[in-house]
Amino acid sequence: MTDPLHNEFPADSLEAKDLRHVLHPTTNLKLHHATGPRIQTRAQGVYIWDNQGRQYLEGMAGLWCTALGYGEEELARVAAEQMRTLAYSQLFGGKSNEPSILLAEKLKAMMPFDAGRVFFGLSGSDANDTQVKLMWYYHNAIGKPERKKIISRQRGYHGVTVASGSLTGLPYFHAHFNLPIEGILHTDAPHYYRGAQPGESEAEYVKRLAANLEALIQREGPETIAAFIAEPVMGAGGVIVPPDGYFPAIQAVLDRYGIFLIDDEVICGFGRTGNPFGAQTLAMRPTTVSVAKALSSAYLPISAVVIPEFLYEPMIELSAKMGSFAHGFTYSGHPVCAAVALRTLEIFEERRIFEHVAAISPGFQARLRSYADHPLVGEVRGVGLIGAIELVQDKASRQPFPGKQGVGAYCAGRCEANGLIVRNLGDSLAFCPPLIITEDQVDELFTKFDKAINETLAWVRASA
Repeated sequence: MTDPLHNEFPADSLEAKDLRHVLHPTTNLKLHHATGPRIQTRAQGVYIWDNQGRQYLEGMAGLWCTALGYGEEELARVAAEQMRTLAYSQLFGGKSNEPSILLAEKLKAMMPFDAGRVFFGLSGSDANDTQVKLMWYYHNAIGKPERKKIISRQRGYHGVTVASGSLTGLPYFHAHFNLPIEGILHTDAPHYYRGAQPGESEAEYVKRLAANLEALIQREGPETIAAFIAEPVMGAGGVIVPPDGYFPAIQAVLDRYGIFLIDDEVICGFGRTGNPFGAQTLAMRPTTVSVAKALSSAYLPISAVVIPEFLYEPMIELSAKMGSFAHGFTYSGHPVCAAVALRTLEIFEERRIFEHVAAISPGFQARLRSYADHPLVGEVRGVGLIGAIELVQDKASRQPFPGKQGVGAYCAGRCEANGLIVRNLGDSLAFCPPLIITEDQVDELFTKFDKAINETLAWVRASA
């Protein structure tokens, strides 16, 4: 394949080398070859710079993850110290290391449920992949091998591995990858703005979604279903905040049939919603929890699956029978990653980061919701320091723009031109700044967005 941009970038430039050598994840590859990469070179606090010297306010905390912002010297110090002391250690065959042990202890104490054991991985994807395997292993161990199906939700995002990608309820993560695999089911996304029937109240909508879930369970056979997985607030699916009463209504259905609730806290965990965990904000009662991203403020890759003791106990005898609990990764419990994650959790406490989020969130949400009357805006939604603004062609009918028009992508591009990074999820613009953002920086964020959305409005009107 001849790269159309080799003549536009100097051959020895990073841009040209990127276009020759890198396969980018979650990227429109053809568009990437038409425009080239934006290369980020340094960052500090809530700001990041590219190789052209342009500064941006990082309104997405990277990929929902740099909770403490950039350039945190304390995390760099801990990483360097741990590298010098014990750069690598594994957890296979009963081996262990101090950072992993102390991090597991710390995580258990923080959990919003009666936690028993912690399994370490490297990403939210592998955490949710592990969740599926643990559900299968547990039910085999207790003599219920038929109980294997997992219910997820449309528009949910749980990762991109074969199992976690199947849990994800976004079609473009399935198409041409031969996903989802058998045994993964999907029920309604709790998006009242798009999913409610004419005249249906939020309470009626919640009741209908719970009834739809129960009907799915009955059709499939309750004895075949192991668990239901959900993000407290859907992230990549559009920052969908469920209506009041949604999770209690869903929980009542799960309880009737003895189905576990897997709480995917990869985006919401560690303060994002104004509480330590999204489950506390959205009234969830998790059986197990997945965490990643903010666990280390994204400084090093690490994830964790936290399970109750009753789930662990049957695994002991089955592993003895088989000779091993044969699941794990080379980097499970990597001591450098664990040390940085442990120090991150300590910093959250020492600097009262969760309290800061709770204090600054009302102002952030007020600024976000001030766009509800903007001519382009159909819905504004959010909680804590996460939110989204959905752009529509017609406010009264809620008619979306044609997908090929790319209005959300254009608006995100205008944000970048004005020194702000957001993420367009279709025509919804997502906001998820580092948790350390100040009131002045919140004002800066929305001042820049204001310019971008009004430039987008002018472009839409000129294109009509």
